[in-house]
Amino acid sequence: MIVLEVRNAELMESITRQAAERGITYGAIVALIGAIDSFTVSTTPAADPTAHTYSSYPLPAEMTATGEIVDGKPHIHAVMAVQGDRTIGGHREAAPPPGPSRAEVLRSLA
Repeated sequence: MIVLEVRNAELMESITRQAAERGITYGAIVALIGAIDSFTVSTTPAADPTAHTYSSYPLPAEMTATGEIVDGKPHIHAVMAVQGDRTIGGHREAAPPPGPSRAEVLRSLA
């Protein structure tokens, strides 16, 4: 297992860079946890499951996620817990710099 840590950087860019530095092109992100200052997620609209709807939230949140690295790029499914006992979920997209977070990646043996 390889642990990637992100501090004061954009999450998706940092995971992409760190994976490349370690030679990871395919792998499972088995756990991703952390606090973020704001975030963007995408979901698929009911009328077209091949399309993406992007939503940005200028809210601090606690994040938990899993995903994969495919062709060196992270694909993350995340759930954000925000004030008011609410959650927001979707594909994690590039966003402003998050707070500290950590991703545990299992490198593919294939």
